[in-house]
Amino acid sequence: MLNTEIVACTRCPRLVEYRESIAATKRRQYRDWSYWGKPIPGFGDPTARLYILGLAPAAHGGNRTGRVFTGDRSGDWLYEALHRFGFANQPTSTHLGDGLILTDCYIGATVRCAPPANKPLPDEFSACRPFVLGELRLLEKVTVVVVLGKIAFDHYFKACREMGRALPTPCPKFGHAATYELPWGVSLIGSYHPSQQNTFTGKLTRPMFHRIFSAAARRLADSRLRRPSA
Repeated sequence: MLNTEIVACTRCPRLVEYRESIAATKRRQYRDWSYWGKPIPGFGDPTARLYILGLAPAAHGGNRTGRVFTGDRSGDWLYEALHRFGFANQPTSTHLGDGLILTDCYIGATVRCAPPANKPLPDEFSACRPFVLGELRLLEKVTVVVVLGKIAFDHYFKACREMGRALPTPCPKFGHAATYELPWGVSLIGSYHPSQQNTFTGKLTRPMFHRIFSAAARRLADSRLRRPSA
């Protein structure tokens, strides 16, 4: 099973050392937590048509809770938006047992361990890419992909190239709300990452972020309407 393989991964010594060190030392406000301290599997609906690709778990977010975008400010933004547009049953994600369920949506990351300074190295991206490939192959119904940040945008195309897909020429350029209809039947939507660096400075606002998932929901609704009747 793919998620079991992800959780057991020890391919990147630097990331193993960092994630385990953070899990041992903890942050003062989380001193009563038993940190996850392992790679983070994907999360969501296995029949999803929407795939969201982020960067990497936060040291005291996913690395603490064991679920992608859970227990940090970025996740607060993401799950609020997913709930608003019908992809999540609740607007918050705080821990594994909080009752969160995603519908028609699956979330992955380009790197599955929390990296120092939130900056994975090139070989760490490469080591984790098989997990993105695995998710894309298993999620056979995906027709909309939302990439959170330019790094995720670039690595989505690297994964597609490794899958043997012929990339458009010229290759699409990242931009917030930039949308591309790809030849393999996927609508790709770029978004600024909901990191504190972007949300605190106003580079990304709630209305800007909401428009991304409004567009995703609209495309999924349109594709359902266009589906031939049986």
